[in-house]
Amino acid sequence: MKCKLYKVCYLLLSILLMGCASQKKDFESDPSLLVRIDSNFASAGRQYHLLMKNLPPGQFPKTYYPLTGKFEACNSDWWVSGFYPGSLLYIYEQTNDRLLLDETRRILKLLEKEKNNRTTHDLGFMMYCSFGQANAISPQPGYKDVLIASAKSLASRFNPKVGCIQSWDARPDEFLVIIDNMMNLELLFWATRETGDSSYYNIAVTHANTTMKNHFRSDYSSYHVLNYHPKTGAVQQKRTDQGYADESAWTRGQAWGLYGYTLMYRETKDHKYLDQANHIAAFILKNLPEDKVPYWDFNAPDIPTALRDASAGAIIASALLELCGYNKGQNAKTFFNTAEKIIETLSSDRYTAAEGSNGGFILKHGVGHMPKRSEVDVPLTYGDYYYLEAMKRYKSYAD
Repeated sequence: MKCKLYKVCYLLLSILLMGCASQKKDFESDPSLLVRIDSNFASAGRQYHLLMKNLPPGQFPKTYYPLTGKFEACNSDWWVSGFYPGSLLYIYEQTNDRLLLDETRRILKLLEKEKNNRTTHDLGFMMYCSFGQANAISPQPGYKDVLIASAKSLASRFNPKVGCIQSWDARPDEFLVIIDNMMNLELLFWATRETGDSSYYNIAVTHANTTMKNHFRSDYSSYHVLNYHPKTGAVQQKRTDQGYADESAWTRGQAWGLYGYTLMYRETKDHKYLDQANHIAAFILKNLPEDKVPYWDFNAPDIPTALRDASAGAIIASALLELCGYNKGQNAKTFFNTAEKIIETLSSDRYTAAEGSNGGFILKHGVGHMPKRSEVDVPLTYGDYYYLEAMKRYKSYAD
């Protein structure tokens, strides 16, 4: 009996290894880019030492304006606050620079109070990109409790009639949901695994299903903002806030959708999410320029002279590097090669700041909110975070 069981286990293991081997043949890491990535992480560490010096007490980095030399920071309740500690941790993991870990633990103490913030949907960005990474890379007592409290706060914004987590607070007859909200679901999946409470899982799945039904057009581009009626769940309006027009495809929104449905497949293994992610990827890829760093809106009227958004490029690269692992054949190869090209382009002098410049940020040429002329053609803290994550993911394929 033991012999038969051993043979079955061996056969299953052989099949698994053969599957992994066949997938590995679909793409191979570029040795020269791997060397460059190691250099990028070392340089990023030196940049973040400068960023630490520029950071006002009690605040978090937001952006820097090269033309004026102005460094802009924010309080812990702003949606980008979690990216700084997350970036510090990604760099520390690659460089073992203890000063970066010390800075992470200092800033996490300032961020912790946001675990009880029920006025924002961005707790996934704020708390999972920070405490979630810390719990995975350098855990400390209390990190899990912070994350569970954060998940409870996020779940409090769920409306079962609408089937979504509310993004922005609005008038009593409005319930606003943005595509960015897909990124906050990872925190809820973690909470179910940690607590055994399936309500978090159910909220995440319901939100993703509602968004998939209503947010996307027939070509798998997405609207930025949907306005639901809070009592009936009816869709009242589809529009943009940060894109060129209501019917345009705001690029970072498409990146959020790609990343979000990729993580949905990872967490549920439901193939409808893999299909959705693949369709979104196909839309994005056919609209990328030759160097693969996207314009800020895929329908910007001044393409090809329109500004690029390095932050959207970094998010797309990171998402594709996960998505390629769930695919085989040409899809896997195309996704991997596109991500590789984005990293190569972002690593060039055009997008990577010279050491000692850019206020300490790594990437240049991000676009935050074009319609409001806010954070346009500047570094963005989340651009750095997803760039570092993309490089880490790329390295993992060479292990």
